[in-house]
Amino acid sequence: MELLAERPRSVGELAELTSSRQPQTTKHLQTLARAGLVTVFPLGQRRVYAVETAPLTALQRRLCELIETAEAHEGERDVIARYRAAIEADSADADRERWADGRTFSFERVLAVPRDVIWRHWVDADLLASWWAPPSMQVTECALEPNPGGRAVLEYRDAEGRYRSEGRVHAAKDSESLVFDLSVLDKAGAISFTGHYDLTLTEVEDGTRLGLGLRITETTVEAVPYIAGIETGWGASARQPRGGRRRIPAH
Repeated sequence: MELLAERPRSVGELAELTSSRQPQTTKHLQTLARAGLVTVFPLGQRRVYAVETAPLTALQRRLCELIETAEAHEGERDVIARYRAAIEADSADADRERWADGRTFSFERVLAVPRDVIWRHWVDADLLASWWAPPSMQVTECALEPNPGGRAVLEYRDAEGRYRSEGRVHAAKDSESLVFDLSVLDKAGAISFTGHYDLTLTEVEDGTRLGLGLRITETTVEAVPYIAGIETGWGASARQPRGGRRRIPAH
């Protein structure tokens, strides 16, 4: 294509310039012709090929669109990069059972909505399912019953497998606080780790302050990807609930 961009050339000339055999060069040119990128001119026994610029112009426009889209969403790539770095860091520590027991996380956001709106996004199964799981995954079961002893369940799946967490609600005060446990289960149904969650919603001048405390127990070595994703995932998703989804499976 670079040679043809300079001027039309025959098959023999192209073969010589690229140090290729002529039949091989012809096959390449035929493929380009089928794609509409070059046109062949039979000149007696010679076949001369020339570039068609219109498809290249269309390709240029499309590449520019892809670049703009990628740049507009480069934050998504950064999240994955941070997640990978966290996995590598935690893998170095996960050399025994209970390696992350006692680890704590704390998240806080001020959201410009009333407390009851945020509360509904935690306790209404449909609203909770709309943001809790990563966007590439389908939630198949979701419940967080706001009463002592209530069920806490999250199950979702993707093309690579099924993921399930189960637990119980320990305390709940309507639109104010929610305390619950959620254990991430492996494929055999055994606990990978348990998260103890403490959610508080406080009215402030700009809306509602959401505070979330999380403490880890019952950690297994295999829990590395889950533990590593917590801070990155919650940092990306702890924002005003408007149907957005978390980026990392950090349940």
